[in-house]
Amino acid sequence: MFSYILKSSTHIVVDVFYFPVWWYSRGIIKTSLWIKDLVVQKEKSLALLVWIQNIFTPMYGQRDIIGFLISIFMRVIQIIFRSLVMVFWLVVAAGIFLFWIVLPPLVAIQIIYQLI
Repeated sequence: MFSYILKSSTHIVVDVFYFPVWWYSRGIIKTSLWIKDLVVQKEKSLALLVWIQNIFTPMYGQRDIIGFLISIFMRVIQIIFRSLVMVFWLVVAAGIFLFWIVLPPLVAIQIIYQLI
Protein backbone atom coordinates (compact mmCIF):
# COMPACT_ATOMS: atom_id res chain seq x y z
CA MET A 1 0.00 0.00 0.00
CA PHE A 2 2.72 2.44 0.98
CA SER A 3 4.70 1.69 -2.18
CA TYR A 4 1.70 2.56 -4.36
CA ILE A 5 1.24 5.86 -2.57
CA LEU A 6 4.95 6.60 -2.97
CA LYS A 7 4.89 5.70 -6.68
CA SER A 8 1.76 7.77 -7.27
CA SER A 9 3.18 10.76 -5.42
CA THR A 10 6.46 10.52 -7.33
CA HIS A 11 4.59 10.25 -10.61
CA ILE A 12 2.49 13.32 -9.82
CA VAL A 13 5.53 15.39 -8.86
CA VAL A 14 7.38 14.35 -12.05
CA ASP A 15 4.32 15.16 -14.17
CA VAL A 16 3.96 18.61 -12.59
CA PHE A 17 7.57 19.46 -13.34
CA TYR A 18 7.49 17.88 -16.82
CA PHE A 19 4.32 19.73 -17.84
CA PRO A 20 6.01 23.03 -18.87
CA VAL A 21 8.64 21.09 -20.83
CA TRP A 22 5.92 19.20 -22.71
CA TRP A 23 3.76 22.32 -23.16
CA TYR A 24 6.55 24.31 -24.83
CA SER A 25 8.08 21.43 -26.83
CA ARG A 26 5.76 18.69 -28.08
CA GLY A 27 2.63 20.61 -27.19
CA ILE A 28 3.60 23.68 -29.16
CA ILE A 29 4.60 21.53 -32.15
CA LYS A 30 1.23 19.75 -32.10
CA THR A 31 -0.59 23.07 -31.79
CA SER A 32 1.44 24.56 -34.64
CA LEU A 33 0.60 21.63 -36.89
CA TRP A 34 -3.08 21.89 -35.95
CA ILE A 35 -3.08 25.62 -36.70
CA LYS A 36 -1.32 25.01 -40.03
CA ASP A 37 -3.96 22.43 -40.94
CA LEU A 38 -6.69 24.88 -39.93
CA VAL A 39 -5.30 27.61 -42.18
CA VAL A 40 -4.75 25.20 -45.10
CA GLN A 41 -8.29 23.86 -44.74
CA LYS A 42 -9.78 27.36 -44.63
CA GLU A 43 -7.80 28.33 -47.75
CA LYS A 44 -9.10 25.23 -49.52
CA SER A 45 -12.67 25.92 -48.49
CA LEU A 46 -12.40 29.53 -49.66
CA ALA A 47 -10.56 28.51 -52.86
CA LEU A 48 -8.82 31.89 -52.82
CA LEU A 49 -5.89 30.76 -54.98
CA VAL A 50 -8.29 29.32 -57.56
CA TRP A 51 -10.09 32.66 -57.81
CA ILE A 52 -6.79 34.50 -58.19
CA GLN A 53 -5.50 32.08 -60.85
CA ASN A 54 -8.68 32.42 -62.90
CA ILE A 55 -9.18 36.17 -62.62
CA PHE A 56 -8.85 36.74 -66.38
CA THR A 57 -10.81 33.65 -67.44
CA PRO A 58 -14.24 34.58 -68.83
CA MET A 59 -17.18 33.31 -66.82
CA TYR A 60 -19.61 30.96 -68.53
CA GLY A 61 -17.49 31.05 -71.70
CA GLN A 62 -18.76 34.52 -72.61
CA ARG A 63 -15.83 36.05 -74.49
CA ASP A 64 -17.15 39.47 -75.50
CA ILE A 65 -15.86 42.63 -73.83
CA ILE A 66 -18.86 43.09 -71.53
CA GLY A 67 -18.70 39.49 -70.33
CA PHE A 68 -14.96 39.86 -69.80
CA LEU A 69 -15.37 43.07 -67.74
CA ILE A 70 -18.22 41.63 -65.67
CA SER A 71 -16.14 38.51 -65.08
CA ILE A 72 -13.12 40.50 -63.88
CA PHE A 73 -15.29 42.74 -61.70
CA MET A 74 -17.08 39.80 -60.05
CA ARG A 75 -13.84 37.92 -59.46
CA VAL A 76 -12.17 40.97 -57.93
CA ILE A 77 -15.12 41.37 -55.55
CA GLN A 78 -14.91 37.65 -54.68
CA ILE A 79 -11.15 37.85 -54.15
CA ILE A 80 -11.51 40.88 -51.85
CA PHE A 81 -14.26 39.23 -49.78
CA ARG A 82 -12.48 35.88 -49.59
CA SER A 83 -9.21 37.60 -48.67
CA LEU A 84 -10.93 39.37 -45.79
CA VAL A 85 -12.34 36.06 -44.56
CA MET A 86 -8.87 34.50 -44.87
CA VAL A 87 -7.32 37.36 -42.89
CA PHE A 88 -9.96 36.76 -40.21
CA TRP A 89 -8.95 33.08 -39.97
CA LEU A 90 -5.26 34.01 -39.87
CA VAL A 91 -5.96 36.36 -36.95
CA VAL A 92 -7.93 33.60 -35.20
CA ALA A 93 -5.06 31.14 -35.75
CA ALA A 94 -2.50 33.66 -34.45
CA GLY A 95 -4.72 34.28 -31.42
CA ILE A 96 -4.93 30.56 -30.67
CA PHE A 97 -1.15 30.24 -30.93
CA LEU A 98 -0.58 33.28 -28.72
CA PHE A 99 -3.10 31.93 -26.20
CA TRP A 100 -1.19 28.62 -26.14
CA ILE A 101 2.06 30.41 -25.36
CA VAL A 102 0.66 32.78 -22.72
CA LEU A 103 -1.68 30.41 -20.85
CA PRO A 104 0.76 28.61 -18.46
CA PRO A 105 2.48 31.78 -17.17
CA LEU A 106 -0.90 33.45 -16.81
CA VAL A 107 -2.24 30.52 -14.77
CA ALA A 108 0.91 30.49 -12.63
CA ILE A 109 0.60 34.22 -11.95
CA GLN A 110 -3.04 33.80 -10.98
CA ILE A 111 -2.24 30.91 -8.64
CA ILE A 112 0.52 32.93 -6.94
CA TYR A 113 -1.80 35.94 -6.73
CA GLN A 114 -4.48 33.84 -5.02
CA LEU A 115 -1.98 32.40 -2.54
CA ILE A 116 -0.66 35.80 -1.48
